[in-house]
Amino acid sequence: MDTIKICAENKPLMVAHRGCSGLERENTNAAFVAAGNRSYWGIETDVHKTLDGKYIIIHDDNTGRVAVDELIVEKSTFDTLRRLTLLNKYTDQKDRSDLVLPSLEEYISICKYYGKEAVLELKNAFEEEDIYEICEIIDKLGYLDHVIFISFCYDNLVFLRRKYPNQQAQFLLGKRAPMNWMEMLKAENLDLDVYYKMATKELIDNCHANGIKVNVWTVDEKEAAEQLAEWGVDMITSNILE
Repeated sequence: MDTIKICAENKPLMVAHRGCSGLERENTNAAFVAAGNRSYWGIETDVHKTLDGKYIIIHDDNTGRVAVDELIVEKSTFDTLRRLTLLNKYTDQKDRSDLVLPSLEEYISICKYYGKEAVLELKNAFEEEDIYEICEIIDKLGYLDHVIFISFCYDNLVFLRRKYPNQQAQFLLGKRAPMNWMEMLKAENLDLDVYYKMATKELIDNCHANGIKVNVWTVDEKEAAEQLAEWGVDMITSNILE
């Protein structure tokens, strides 16, 4: 099994969703390396804060879906979470010791090694100082200029803007969006990361007319991706399309 290449005259920048999660267990170093070894422009992932104030990579608020063991991420220490072995994507067994929850530093280091843009989702609502600490960790690794922060929590991006006015950032929108989402983007100089079924040519054109880039998630159907490319979307986030 491998990724599926899309064909488009003006191909958007392709982002590997939770790493190359169509091939490897999502949000693991294995998934990030798989994306690094392919033509993806960026690698997307999700970060949470642990009970002891460290930062770990996982999508859900608890570990049950990827590890069977039910631990609440934000009520568990980093070391406790790190000791979990995750399920192999293909065997659904804990038969690979390398499948563990990555640290923020590991994710950034892999993106840097392979020269990929880091598309980092700030999960849940962070405190303002947490966002600055995340930025400082990444800056010490020399890679903050290659990070796009994304979040469904608008306040996370407002906090980011207070200290990092020029940092790349995208507001995530799903099936339900605030009526004034365009004004919200303009107010904080944000780009858009929207559920792909909500994206239309009119929406994309309207964003571009206002200087706003459009990323769409999560597109796994080749025909849908090629239609979005024809409409001029800037980025496509996918589990399997490349």
